[in-house]
Amino acid sequence: MKPIKSNFGSINEQEIDLYTLKNANGMLVKITNYGATITSIKVPNTKGELVEIACGFDTLGSYFSDNYKENSPYFGSTVGRYCSQIKDAKFSLNGKTYKLEQNCGPNNLHGGAVGFDKKIWTVDTATASENKLKLSLVSKDLEEGFPGNVTVSVTFTLTNSNELTINYSATPDADTPLSLTNHTYFNLSGFTTSIENHTAQVYTNRRLKTDETVAATGEIVDVTNAPDDLREPKKIADAHNAMNDGFEHFYVFDNTGETVTKVATVKSEDAQLSLDVFTTEPCMLLYTGKYTADNLKRENGLEYGKYRGFCCETHRYPNGPNIKNSPKSITKAGENFTSTTVFKFSF
Repeated sequence: MKPIKSNFGSINEQEIDLYTLKNANGMLVKITNYGATITSIKVPNTKGELVEIACGFDTLGSYFSDNYKENSPYFGSTVGRYCSQIKDAKFSLNGKTYKLEQNCGPNNLHGGAVGFDKKIWTVDTATASENKLKLSLVSKDLEEGFPGNVTVSVTFTLTNSNELTINYSATPDADTPLSLTNHTYFNLSGFTTSIENHTAQVYTNRRLKTDETVAATGEIVDVTNAPDDLREPKKIADAHNAMNDGFEHFYVFDNTGETVTKVATVKSEDAQLSLDVFTTEPCMLLYTGKYTADNLKRENGLEYGKYRGFCCETHRYPNGPNIKNSPKSITKAGENFTSTTVFKFSF
């Protein structure tokens, strides 16, 4: 059976589609081919009612509102060619310096002004099913300043074990930085409370140090017994209060890219819904939405805003092209970039 397909709007007279994946437990995931973006994730509560747990919108036009564009939270987007910040919007590779768009102060963020999140992806209709959707695109040489033509695909699979698996694949024809992620914001209470009432656990005592522009320096910090040591479950509000700040922390792991490893667990206040994060990636950004604008809301009035959604963005090291020995930040010509992340829900 094919996924449910509906019209999501249009861009420059090109129709944009919305696809709904579902599993045997009633869980729904909606994805649009604009930005390969997850627009909605709904899970049944104890009464069997579907509850929205992801930040997003029900119409394409809302992603182009002034409020959304001014805040740029990247709700649910597939981000690339290189996610997070690249210091001073430049890097050197094979003896040449490449200059990128400065779209985050002096730095490059999430691939530039028109990254993968703002592209119209092609849906593989031959493989699409009610629980699987594959999308692809071609990124041209020097697009947003990055070298090489790259063929990219992302496949979303929703299992009857309530796992949303995201598989990325990309092959460049020249050496190039590649780091892809999904930018979904979750609220496991169904937005009835702030995510500060959630508990978070991250299975490492290491994170990357960042500078004043939030670009990674390459230095790894030991957080043992610090407020951001989340190896034991900790209420997010308690950590926020101890740090006097929200999370924008790049935790690092020993992943070699060959094994899907459990890296984080987040639970709602009543523990009725939990999310386990598994990945092949060496890094995960835990972001608690400290910059999310309070004027953003779904068309039905569901309110987002500061500390109303958290992200677990799995990827290569931020600023990796400028960090010596950063694992797999550069994909060689003809090599296949692969990455897998699994969001497993328990309800």
